[in-house]
Amino acid sequence: MSIDVNELVQRFSWADYLVFVAMLLVSAVIGIFYGFCGKKENDTKEFLMAGKSMTTFPVAMSLIASFMSAITLLGTPSEVYQFGFLYWLVGFSYFLVMPAAAYLYFPVFHEIQVTSAYEYLEMRFSRPVRWLGSATFILQMCLYMAIVVYAPALALAQVTGLNVYLSVSLICFVCIFYTTLGGMKAVLWTDALQMVIMYASMLFVIIKGAVDVGGFEYVWQKNVEGDRAELISFDPNPTTRHTFWTLIIGGYFTWVTIYGVNQAQVQRYLCVKEKYMAIRALWINLAGLFILMISCAFGGMVVYAKYWDCDPIASGTVTKGDQLFPLFVMDTLGTWMGLPGLFVSGIFSGALSTVSSGMNSLAAIVLEDFIKAGCYPNISEKKATWTTKGLSLFFGLLTFALVFVAEQLGNVLSAALGIFGMVGGPLLGVFTLGMFFPWANSKGAFFGLWVSLFFTLWIGVGHQVSKHNGLIDQPMKPTSIAGCNFNGSITSFTSALTPSALTVESLISEEPVQQEEALAIYRLSYMWYSATGCFTVIVVGMIISLITGTQNVRKLDPRLVSPGVFWFKRFIPKIDGLGEDYEDEVVLSDTKISAPVGNQNLGFESDKPNGYTVEKESSKL
Repeated sequence: MSIDVNELVQRFSWADYLVFVAMLLVSAVIGIFYGFCGKKENDTKEFLMAGKSMTTFPVAMSLIASFMSAITLLGTPSEVYQFGFLYWLVGFSYFLVMPAAAYLYFPVFHEIQVTSAYEYLEMRFSRPVRWLGSATFILQMCLYMAIVVYAPALALAQVTGLNVYLSVSLICFVCIFYTTLGGMKAVLWTDALQMVIMYASMLFVIIKGAVDVGGFEYVWQKNVEGDRAELISFDPNPTTRHTFWTLIIGGYFTWVTIYGVNQAQVQRYLCVKEKYMAIRALWINLAGLFILMISCAFGGMVVYAKYWDCDPIASGTVTKGDQLFPLFVMDTLGTWMGLPGLFVSGIFSGALSTVSSGMNSLAAIVLEDFIKAGCYPNISEKKATWTTKGLSLFFGLLTFALVFVAEQLGNVLSAALGIFGMVGGPLLGVFTLGMFFPWANSKGAFFGLWVSLFFTLWIGVGHQVSKHNGLIDQPMKPTSIAGCNFNGSITSFTSALTPSALTVESLISEEPVQQEEALAIYRLSYMWYSATGCFTVIVVGMIISLITGTQNVRKLDPRLVSPGVFWFKRFIPKIDGLGEDYEDEVVLSDTKISAPVGNQNLGFESDKPNGYTVEKESSKL
């Protein structure tokens, strides 16, 4: 086999550019429509929450597109090619995630009807906890968006020869245009369009590729021979990268962080007209996520069946695992005019959907948590609207700048999920502490979140440093270059063999090399980061709460507790009378929420709190 990358790049024809440009133009037109021709109310609720007028379909598509982006489309096939099919098990964690998000976390946010999810933390604990949570989310989302932009830029560079940074600029500025102009409605409808493109491109590429290499049976057989067809592993070692436990249990905590308490997703849930629409969207999202993830995992097996005897990485054809799938697309479909353009459009669609969602949610966070609840509480509606648009622009530009950090993080899939674990785990922990542990107080939440952030970042950064220094090795599945045609020259792949040569040299040298050992905690699988962060908050938070005096559960607003607590109320000690003595008013930004004593609307069935009144006031902080 011989792969000429220059020849593959030339296959990207005018038809492919036309398909790709058409996708960008349609996205921009949607932004223009909702910016100028849509509903005329010029207020922040319209810009950030789509006027709470959306229905199930666009929200369901947006939920899928927002976090199953280019990371999934590029990272999953690369993961399976290099480490095996075992990663497919993460799809089953979604069957735990979606019910938890729909029936344990979402009802709380729906009941209190907030714009920023972190308003909950002030209502439940205190304003410092809210600010710390908001700042943590901003850090997490900015890094994640940078990775999402960098991944498709690699793909585009591989198949068209365009400079990576030119590609990054194109993604960022198209996204900035329609997000800033059209607000949440433009984001949701472009997400729906982009989701269709993502599915169409991936399914066609995978099916056509499998047929070309010899059919599905041939694909499976080659992966069995290459030791990649492992379906399950019950290895209990938490340092093993992927096992049943890391992918199902660890995967649950990783993904419930996103679908349970992440601002970008919560904001979408609250855009719908009725509560049942959001729950229905989550169930549709479950089916969509599972099918897309399994398809992408099988795509990795198809890529291996194509290159089983001429590994593109070892032969020097590509330099990163994330470039494998784009290479496969051009090698397999490059002669079909328009199809490579459809694939590139799908990759770009994934990036655009995630970045637009992130920009909008970050604007909402800063406006609600730091401007209205901080430095400028009396901001007018007109100024608030322009501020949100300015914030969307700012975070788009910041994402572009952080791409230079993202390119140093290596494998995009593990880097993205690692960031969600390191930063998202503590955030999941503080929300879980508030919703499921009525005795927790504000001091426990604040110090629990700080300790958890420090602990998980220490583990994650230590892992990256140790891996960079060669102290942690991630053994990949075996590959071969026996079938490569180098035209009598081996210079193109000798650099890929250098690490192996050095290893052999060190083994036969007279003086053995003293290899340092990385700390055991640094070897923890990245899929456990979120669970570690979550439980650290809960444990530390409850200890501090017990030391400083627990929350009086009788005086706690019952809307701030998950329905799951009430389902098992009879089995939980010291929880009798929860919320019965609650009579208070909570003022957040410009909204006052009052509740009568002993309100028993604990089933969260109505669209508005039964017995609660919501009225506008001048900001009372």
